[in-house]
Amino acid sequence: MNRRRFLIYPMVGALALASLGLSQPATTAAQSNVVNVYSARHYGALEKVFAEFSRETGIQVRLSNASSQALLERLRAEGKQTPADVFFVIDAGTLQIAAEEGLLQPIESNVLKTAIPAELRDPKNRWFGLSQRLRTIVYNPNKVKPSELSTYEALADRKWRGRLCMRPATHIYTISLVASMIANLGEQKTEQVVRGWVANRPTFIDSDSRILETIAAGKCDVAITNHYYVGNALRKDPNFPVKVFWANQNDRGVQVNISGAGVTANALNRENAIKLLEWLATRGQDPGEAGLAGGNNEFPVNPSAQPTEIIKGFGPFKADLASLPQYGPLQAQAIKLLERAGYK
Repeated sequence: MNRRRFLIYPMVGALALASLGLSQPATTAAQSNVVNVYSARHYGALEKVFAEFSRETGIQVRLSNASSQALLERLRAEGKQTPADVFFVIDAGTLQIAAEEGLLQPIESNVLKTAIPAELRDPKNRWFGLSQRLRTIVYNPNKVKPSELSTYEALADRKWRGRLCMRPATHIYTISLVASMIANLGEQKTEQVVRGWVANRPTFIDSDSRILETIAAGKCDVAITNHYYVGNALRKDPNFPVKVFWANQNDRGVQVNISGAGVTANALNRENAIKLLEWLATRGQDPGEAGLAGGNNEFPVNPSAQPTEIIKGFGPFKADLASLPQYGPLQAQAIKLLERAGYK
């Protein structure tokens, strides 16, 4: 975490990453053609996106990768000395916490207000959703019928004992899912559900991709993952034997989280940072591989953009957007609940 690793995406087409220095330190002064990004999204999913942005604008993207939590801690520790212009993470709660701690600044942009629905951005314009990721139920169709599935809560039923794969408690995906449940069900009911999951002796795997592989191998029947992992698996193999089931369609809807970003409070390249966010919210919503959402089979935030054909095939869904603003305020509560319930 202490070592800053920057990947530079120049305006030329080829990504000569090695020659450009993966370990060079960040600049500490404003530069006219640079934007420094702290990103919790793995750079492999962003190469074409940032390369296209650089090609169109001439602005180089310097990218430093770590987990959402690690990047938040880094911003806190660096304070006014941070080289980061953009804080780009995979969780609305982390963005909200950063905003409330004064680590992100409000920005006025008609482009962002027009491109991103109000429910997917901070009311004070300190952060903006840039793609949507739905955390839902996935299953092996050879072992489970869709009629057997319904809600996250129903996975606490004893019929799923020994048949579940779950992400560990330490991952932000799990924390935000539980925070959304607290927002909808209350703490007591949510704890009952989580204890039910634990009683079903799930296999904990710290990778959604490996969870899907485990289901495909017949070693797990049902799990909760982000939808795009199935989309990406189908992109590689159209016959991949795992299906998506949209959770809680008869009540609040499937949980929604975002990849989103804000301009850091001490951004040295503020205007370039705003240009990057505006580009990602408009041109970057392309369903192709050079689009932020399309390249990873996420759903776009911009209503005028289309999702990929692969995830269109998952069918329509009802989304729980109402609880999204609570992921940050309820994060600590969710962590304590997971600990009490014995969720690993």
